Amino acid sequence: MKKLCEMTKEELAAFKQETQSRYDELKSRGLKIDMSRGKPGPVQLDMVQKDFKKAFESDEYKSKSGFDCRNYGLLAGIDEVKELFAQLLEVESKNIIVGGNSSLELMFSFVGQCYTHGIGGCAPWCRQGDVKFIAVVPGYDRHFGIAEYFGIKMVNVPINENGPDMDMVEELVKDPMVKGMFCVPKYSNPDGYTYSDETVERLAKMKPAAKDFRVVWDNAYIIHDLYDEGDNLLNIFEAAKKYGTEDNFVEFCSTSKISFPGSGISAIAASEANIKEILERLSMQIISYDKMNQLRHYMVFPGVQALKDEMKKHAEILRPKFEAVLEILEKELGGLGIASWHKPNGGYFISLNVNTGSAKYAGQLCREAGLTLTGVGATFPYKNDPDDRNIRIAPSYPSEDELRTSAELLCVAVKLAAAKEF
Repeated sequence: MKKLCEMTKEELAAFKQETQSRYDELKSRGLKIDMSRGKPGPVQLDMVQKDFKKAFESDEYKSKSGFDCRNYGLLAGIDEVKELFAQLLEVESKNIIVGGNSSLELMFSFVGQCYTHGIGGCAPWCRQGDVKFIAVVPGYDRHFGIAEYFGIKMVNVPINENGPDMDMVEELVKDPMVKGMFCVPKYSNPDGYTYSDETVERLAKMKPAAKDFRVVWDNAYIIHDLYDEGDNLLNIFEAAKKYGTEDNFVEFCSTSKISFPGSGISAIAASEANIKEILERLSMQIISYDKMNQLRHYMVFPGVQALKDEMKKHAEILRPKFEAVLEILEKELGGLGIASWHKPNGGYFISLNVNTGSAKYAGQLCREAGLTLTGVGATFPYKNDPDDRNIRIAPSYPSEDELRTSAELLCVAVKLAAAKEF
């Protein structure tokens, strides 16, 4: 296919006319498709519901130790689920706290604790002046929302196929007002990149100027592979042990996209010092999390292999959706020189980068034709993509037919937005 910038005036005019006609036809269908969030689709949820049937019907209420899970107590979670997450995250169970259904809530509360009460024996961030966080971009909008809520200034660091630009990160952490960073190290949101071993090692060996520097290591897609040969991520705590920097990292994960988004279980993995401080705060915040739900999850997932087996079933549903989108992107946009994307091996998103200055207009065209995308700009702090070029695609929720229509409409909108500049 000829690049747009190489077309003659006549070819460009014909291209615009054909593309506009296709857009008008798609718009006339009265579409109402939501592709805004990375939510498991109904088929996935029905599958999980079936797998949990026996657990929901069970009268069991005691943990393996005999503890009555219906009652108060065990703030850090029941032992068997702590061990399950310990195996998943490759740490000791004493370094695990099991939470409720949302790892985002755990992250928010942790940042809030640092902001109002401090961490590592340091003064609260709110009393230290204009504190800053490193924001890996494009990234997860809800991470940025946490920092924005607390008034923490964000400093953008671009990501590539190996992870964040480590030269920039290493320079930024020389500033004692830089207190941390958000990252999704495996199948990053939205690009789908996994941090290389070298990147993980460089993060682990950093000696930030701020003693209270903390990395929010959001390992949301730790076993969310689309293919048998998924990406490998180096264990951050194993790497950190070599440099004595375990306190710098607090890891989060959940079963939100393994079991149920609205009623899964989550976990924190951290150094003993960080766990101690987090539990001191949690003891004031909550009596205990839902241990009956923890018990139900253990009935269905008695070990890490059971979690991985469940994710293989999810992958069978998700893989055709991702491949359908990638096929249409290549068919519609390949060779035109107006867009680029990465084929992820897992996770929940595809990141589409279009011509600078055209993403918002493409998003507007989609919205007017009945397709709801993640808000253009949301993958950057303050919803401001300085180049106006990133669009996050979330293929999981729509049906495959809806997805093909959505991908076609998105590509047509990208073409129209790009052609406007010629």
